[in-house]
Amino acid sequence: MSMDFKIIDIPKITDPRGNLAVVEGDTIPFKACRVYYLYDVPSDSHRGGHAHKQCQSLLIALSGSFIVKLFNGKNWKSILLNKPDRGLLIPTMLWRELEDFSSGAVCLSIASHDFDEEDYIRDLTDFKLLASAQVKS
Repeated sequence: MSMDFKIIDIPKITDPRGNLAVVEGDTIPFKACRVYYLYDVPSDSHRGGHAHKQCQSLLIALSGSFIVKLFNGKNWKSILLNKPDRGLLIPTMLWRELEDFSSGAVCLSIASHDFDEEDYIRDLTDFKLLASAQVKS
């Protein structure tokens, strides 16, 4: 199973009054159906800890920094997010864990689907079984 995540540059308009970053059109390969953000996350807390069967997401560090650990069923990869004009595009069937939040960090998530508990895989052992079954099929 591959690690098909992608770091994308978010178009920005630079201005002496401040920068403006825009997510629209073909910036992401899906229609944004749900937007939420994490903030005031204690530095020793972990977020995520799941994968999605159908939902894709784009994570952006609007402020501060945090690490996203991705797992495809065999290998782990850690990505530092710390720039508001760069996003991490996470496809389906990729386990994600967020950790090491800096003080004041804000993580924006843009999702391709509305919340649906049935779409979540919340147990890492279950995820490994599903991921290995996908490789065999």
